[in-house]
Amino acid sequence: MNPMQLIRGYMSKGMTPKGMVKSMVGNNPIFNNLIEMADKGDSQGVERFARNLLKERGLDLDKEMQNMKKTLNIQ
Repeated sequence: MNPMQLIRGYMSKGMTPKGMVKSMVGNNPIFNNLIEMADKGDSQGVERFARNLLKERGLDLDKEMQNMKKTLNIQ
């Protein structure tokens, strides 16, 4: 299934973005912790999580953000 179709399906059921993410990740304690950090407004914790995750994969968050901004035409 196309990811956009999946999102549209969730939206048609009145699901919030948070609800969509929770249904996609299921009962994963790591992602549940990430959602909890975001709920509490712990943006530094979320950023640390993202940096560590990308670092494990040999990527750099700052470079990936720049690439995403270029792709989306965001300055």
